[in-house]
Amino acid sequence: MKTAVWHGKGDVRVEEAADPAVTEPTDAVTRVTSGGLCDSDPHLYEVLTPTMTPGDLLGHRVEP
Repeated sequence: MKTAVWHGKGDVRVEEAADPAVTEPTDAVTRVTSGGLCDSDPHLYEVLTPTMTPGDLLGHRVEP
């Protein structure tokens, strides 16, 4: 799958990432057919970078 990856201030790239997997009985994998920007996303590009580590994936999701 493709995901937005933060590499540094002003450096966000779309890259391949591992496909999600069902590992627990309560897990679900969904197909995303469209996406958009959250109001907070542009802040991660420039403003909130002290909280980011290179390689962080951007977007709203739940990860183990």
